[in-house]
Amino acid sequence: MKEIRPIRSEKDYLAALAEIERLIDSEPGTSGSDRLEILSILVEAYEERFHQIACDDISPIEAIKFWLEQNNMTRKDLEPFLGSRARVSEIMTGKRSLSMAMIRKLVGAGIPAELLIQPLPVEKAA
Repeated sequence: MKEIRPIRSEKDYLAALAEIERLIDSEPGTSGSDRLEILSILVEAYEERFHQIACDDISPIEAIKFWLEQNNMTRKDLEPFLGSRARVSEIMTGKRSLSMAMIRKLVGAGIPAELLIQPLPVEKAA
């Protein structure tokens, strides 16, 4: 078994991900599960430093669409979070903004708040 080293490059990162994939089903309390835990911590630290998603590049609507896709859901499944079918349509077409109550519900369902809350555009002086 190779020693665990810091992740310093994309090559190291990909090797660590492959090792995690290999160890993912390790029984708790084994050396494999200990190795998995350590590698996971290292990968998380590397991702936070080098693989952060720029939230400014993702609109709230894109975040919601991605969440729906990942959870194999449809727009109808948004009704408990956003309101009526018409309200869902208004939100998803950009005709209406998310309210704080809607954002709270979506965050509770697992969508990160930073993806749902976008700063208002700054008006340029004429």
